[in-house]
Amino acid sequence: MCRFLVYKGSDEILLSKLILDPSHSILTQSFDSRLRLDMRRPHNGDGFGIGYYTDPKLGPEPCIFTSTIPAWNCINLQRIASKTASPLIFAHVRATTEGSLSDDNCHPFRHGSLMWMHNGGLGAWKYIKRRLGERLADKWYLGVCGGTDSEWAFALYLDTLERMGYDPSNPPDNGFGPSVLRQAMLKVIKDINQFIAEVPPKLIVEEKVDTRSLLNFAVTDGHSVVCTRYVSSQTDEAASLYYSSGSTWHDEKKGNFQMDRRDKGADIVLVASEPLTFERDNWVTVPTNSTLTIHNQTVMVHPIMDENYSQNPAHKRSAQFVAEKGLTTNPTSKPCTEADTPPTSSTSTPKATSPSDNPNKHVSLPVSRLNECMSGLSVRPISPESTSDSGYRPVQSVTPLSGRDPSRPQEQGNIKKKRVSLIEADVQIPRDADQDYHQSPGSQSLRSGRTTSGNTSPTPDRTNYGSAAKITQYFPELS
Repeated sequence: MCRFLVYKGSDEILLSKLILDPSHSILTQSFDSRLRLDMRRPHNGDGFGIGYYTDPKLGPEPCIFTSTIPAWNCINLQRIASKTASPLIFAHVRATTEGSLSDDNCHPFRHGSLMWMHNGGLGAWKYIKRRLGERLADKWYLGVCGGTDSEWAFALYLDTLERMGYDPSNPPDNGFGPSVLRQAMLKVIKDINQFIAEVPPKLIVEEKVDTRSLLNFAVTDGHSVVCTRYVSSQTDEAASLYYSSGSTWHDEKKGNFQMDRRDKGADIVLVASEPLTFERDNWVTVPTNSTLTIHNQTVMVHPIMDENYSQNPAHKRSAQFVAEKGLTTNPTSKPCTEADTPPTSSTSTPKATSPSDNPNKHVSLPVSRLNECMSGLSVRPISPESTSDSGYRPVQSVTPLSGRDPSRPQEQGNIKKKRVSLIEADVQIPRDADQDYHQSPGSQSLRSGRTTSGNTSPTPDRTNYGSAAKITQYFPELS
């Protein structure tokens, strides 16, 4: 499959700050795709493309540069990216599944002011291609130059816009608007699902046709952007998609970019198949079967409420399908079953954890791959607060009190796992923990009056970050 990137900002940005310089830039993803588990096609080396908008005086059409050379081996990409700036950028690296290796098949695609790219694939494509083509008006049918399902989906989008009463060849001065782009996208997804539903069931069984679609689309008219993260299944996970927003996108160190936020508003929005950095708190996962709309640097996420949408917050999806396709967001996801229901009682006693309870134990990923992931991970150790005690000693018996000391630093990393570990340990820190928490073994607790045991276990090394399992604290999907 492929990887793509969207940048929408109030100011122009050099292409190199997105495509070349970040530690996990889209150029790096072309040969080191961390969320690809399909080792049959470990690279996105079947061409690439970038599209960007220039000065409005030059026209509303975007500039498109594509090449069949792998992105990591194209010197022209480095020359262009270091001297070109734009407020709206699309970038795409390709791993072919449909269509030959040619410039006509490289994303993004363009018509007028519209720009389009896709990550994924249309289900039962060989069996719906003719039906999709018959739906199109002649000018959209004849406008398809390549052989990818992605370009045919773009032709369907243009045809849908025209049927809605908008001329894709003559856009308004301020674009079509986010609502129009989003409604057209929803109609395209609905039509694709309808084409697949019309494939004879007997043919599906005999030919073993996979009818599931992975539809991560991105479209823009130069003013607004609409992206989707969608899978035509109730039990499978969609291909990965993240977004990040803030005030500035700057390079703290060489390649270590950081998204900073000065206020509630946003001047920059990034959407990517994989995070461009390993700063986990900078990136938000787009929910499965949702649209993401960007207008005036405002991000809006809406669910795609069709037959594949689930309103149950405890609904689980399997990552097996996207893993087989070379795309995944969370390889630890398990298939959805009837037993996957919310707990009915809140009084159940949590079980003690053991090494065998590791939820990632069934992921078959080479250790060498984990070491590669660790090489790019930025870990910031937190030193314990200085106290009057000469050493750090955990308390064996503490009176549980409600609330949490606001003076204690907020836990970082995987918050859900930390909460689970606190529940399983059945330990809560009282409000005056600075007095109780650092008492020597055998001393009297100030609140409870209990005596702590002197046989305390040795303190774990808080700077032992060499374990490959540490990656799961920041990006579980990279394990």
